[in-house]
Amino acid sequence: MNLTISEAGKLAAAVVRASVDLPEAAVVLAPPFTALGEVRKVVAGSPVALAGQNLFWEEKGAFTGEVSAPMLLDAGCRYVVIGHSERRQYFGETDSTVNKKLQAALKAGLLPIVCIGETLEERERNETMARISRQVEEGFLGVDAAGFGRAVVAYEPVWAIGTGRTATPAQAEEVHAAIREKLSLLYGKSAARCAIILYGGSVKPANAFSLFAEADIDGFLVGGASLEAESFIQITVEAIKAFKVKK
Repeated sequence: MNLTISEAGKLAAAVVRASVDLPEAAVVLAPPFTALGEVRKVVAGSPVALAGQNLFWEEKGAFTGEVSAPMLLDAGCRYVVIGHSERRQYFGETDSTVNKKLQAALKAGLLPIVCIGETLEERERNETMARISRQVEEGFLGVDAAGFGRAVVAYEPVWAIGTGRTATPAQAEEVHAAIREKLSLLYGKSAARCAIILYGGSVKPANAFSLFAEADIDGFLVGGASLEAESFIQITVEAIKAFKVKK
């Protein structure tokens, strides 16, 4: 819940200008719902795509305060974030509701970014892998291979977001590799190899290169660092550098 319409437009404009020199990067911006119209105008004609921060699983009806997949499409969105850790923490989202939203997004033609991750308590109880496995299995329940092929997975270690604690590249890679293995069991090795798995735990310019250099980290779901165009662009630059090294 950051940035006014004007602020979001200025940030988007800076990202669009930078994207001209960063053709290797697939950049997606997820502004507040109030700023979608302005950011849509700013990114028009550029390779920068637009995403909604959330959606409801019904197409329309008496669901005050919610936004549907068709509404997001109409607003110019190509992607939608589903199950963000803050949605789970503050608004009671579960793996079941994530699954409903995922199904709705796929039905409408949106590309879903499905967020998963464990809390500090779960990590300290050595429940990380079990929690991640359950989130993937229940979140993608009933989603066929074609639907999965249009989805992106984002790992958010909740214990490393806004806590002052940071996951090391090795810790992040361990979980990403486990996610890919779980996806392999559900959809086959070929589909799992092609899956895009983002990392979203306090990514900054200082750690972007070392994180992206890991084999199973395919991109970032950037949080606080995306509120400043300079830091967001620098993260993109570092990711491209790492991508070229590990190709």
